[in-house]
Amino acid sequence: MRIPPLLAKTTSLALIVLLLLAALARIGHLVDERRAFQADAELSVRQSLADPQVVLGPFLHRQCTEQWDVVSEKNGERSVHQAQRTFALTAVPSRLGVSGDFSLDARHRGLFKVNTYGARLAVSAEWPQGAALAASRSHAGSRLQCDAPTLSLALGDARGIRSARLTVDGLPRGLEAGSRHGLHPRGVHALLGTEWRPQEEAVHPFKATLDLELVGTGSWAWVPAAGQTEVALRADWPHPSFAGRFLPSEWRREAQGVAATWRISGLATDAAAALARGAALCSSAQGPARGGECLDTLAVSFIDPVNIYVLSDRAIKYGLLFIAVTLGAVLLVETLARRPVHAVQYALVGSALTLFFLLLLSLSEHLPFAQAYLAAAASCVALLAYYGAHLLGGAQRGFVFGLALAGLYGAMYLLLQMEQTALVVGSLLLFSVLAAVMVVTRRVDWFTLFGGARRPPADAALP
Repeated sequence: MRIPPLLAKTTSLALIVLLLLAALARIGHLVDERRAFQADAELSVRQSLADPQVVLGPFLHRQCTEQWDVVSEKNGERSVHQAQRTFALTAVPSRLGVSGDFSLDARHRGLFKVNTYGARLAVSAEWPQGAALAASRSHAGSRLQCDAPTLSLALGDARGIRSARLTVDGLPRGLEAGSRHGLHPRGVHALLGTEWRPQEEAVHPFKATLDLELVGTGSWAWVPAAGQTEVALRADWPHPSFAGRFLPSEWRREAQGVAATWRISGLATDAAAALARGAALCSSAQGPARGGECLDTLAVSFIDPVNIYVLSDRAIKYGLLFIAVTLGAVLLVETLARRPVHAVQYALVGSALTLFFLLLLSLSEHLPFAQAYLAAAASCVALLAYYGAHLLGGAQRGFVFGLALAGLYGAMYLLLQMEQTALVVGSLLLFSVLAAVMVVTRRVDWFTLFGGARRPPADAALP
């Protein structure tokens, strides 16, 4: 039985498309591998420099022990033994102010760039003394003993501390490593000493200021554990991503970067209570360990505006549609112009279209994405326009073929840049392509092309 030519052609084209899909899938795996290498580079920098920083504090805490006598009788004999309880008291500031200047510093591991930062932070905190750190007895006549209060600042990664200077009520205080807080041990602390007088603390507010130089990788966060928190930062990076539980009250782009301000009431967050409950100090990129609770944070991530691996992955998702439209256009020209095109030629055209995505991935690791896209698209358009002139029988047809491909590459670039409207724009483009095909082929006798009897032209009167 003789197979109709067009049916044989479409069958061979389907097999070619399947092979090209396999090639696209392999390029997609390569994108995932390069993305994993990028993650490895970030991990390497974090291990050598510092993790994303999360800051908690400053806050006051002290350990207390209460002992009391318990009298019991057994078999008429009276005995006395000692019982005790150990508890911690924590006091967060009534007002907390933080101002910071961030300077971004790109580190590289081979081809892969990792965003790190240095921050100069000025912190001021105020407590109404004695309110939260005054210990109370649970048993009458017990013996109560408390350690000297400690002022602590906890960090996600203390390796990032470059310098720290503390003043308490205008007097400089020495800082020591470690926060001395059992749940959040990384950071710095200062012992307040014997001058802490609970009976006088409520009269004069207790004030502390801290100047901190800190480095970190990728993101920065602060826990607003205070009655009223105000954080103002400036960064020489115009592409921040605000995260955490609170967005800035206001932010603006400046000539050198961005400025943002947060104003958070203690009524809007339970950070102080969560600190007492033992909540974890989590960065914006991680969750609590073992399903626990994270402290509320305000956060900012210093991201690259163009993630080449995300864009390459999105481009590959359009790959099948791109190849199908192009090969369909060649088949349409072959059908209408009655110029035979061999399956090998279709395979070569499809291979050039597939190679574009590999060129895009490799060039974008060395050039800005827009330049890499332009170079890869221009190379493929020039090659296919030249080949199309021989394939379709004339330089004019090759030029039109190349021009149509350039339009497709331009449309795909626009789709890659659109996040919110990509679906609607892509749908309209597909509808336009389908409408054009239907208009061009409205007079084609498909019965003859597929080897059947010619159907009487019922629509002969139609234009």
